[in-house]
Amino acid sequence: MIHPVPRSHRVTASLPVEVGRRYGLAYSLWLPPAGVALRGGVVLLHGAGSRKESHYDFARALLPLGHAAIAYDARGHGDSDGPMDERAIEDASTIADVLREALGDGDAPIGLRGSSMGGFTALMAAPLVRASAVVAICPASAEGLARGLRAGRFPIEADVEALTGLLDEVDLGATVESLQMPLLLLHADGDEQVPVAHSRELAARADRVRLVIVPGGHHRSVQHDEELQAVSLRFLDRHLR
Repeated sequence: MIHPVPRSHRVTASLPVEVGRRYGLAYSLWLPPAGVALRGGVVLLHGAGSRKESHYDFARALLPLGHAAIAYDARGHGDSDGPMDERAIEDASTIADVLREALGDGDAPIGLRGSSMGGFTALMAAPLVRASAVVAICPASAEGLARGLRAGRFPIEADVEALTGLLDEVDLGATVESLQMPLLLLHADGDEQVPVAHSRELAARADRVRLVIVPGGHHRSVQHDEELQAVSLRFLDRHLR
């Protein structure tokens, strides 16, 4: 016999207050509940072959702290118009503009949190977005992304020529070296896709950086670990003021 769950025991996950599109980019927007003072917002960037829904858990975790959140599908992923192309970094700025409009303040403090490809994009887009803080989880390198695209390893719709053209031109290390905002790098020592040495190299070039290396693990283990999410939450909460 199946017993119904008592109403008092039912849990309803927080839903986005808005699901929309901007210039072909599909996004989901969360705002803190009534009674919680609004402090800032965070743009969430997923990895290659993933989509915005993979970051909904972190979006919900931001709300009680007074931070809005917006997750979006990169082009060639999910519900956004494809293919992914040379607009990849600019698109992060477009979504940050949507978030600031929702906050009603063009100068509102905005953080970026990205994983793998999203970590790379977050780092590259930080100056354009005027980010107040950046969290990059197992951030990919431009070279690694370009190799994967040319080899057809990513299950995405991409304009390979245009996107690899962008990746061949950018200098992630120099960009990280120039960042003025605080940076948190999280990486699993056992990452089989992006070597942990890449985050060590980036940390060595950054000015205001905290590097957290987790023993063992794999490429996706850091993103949804509750303890490590708490590290990201405390970092963002401290710097989005």
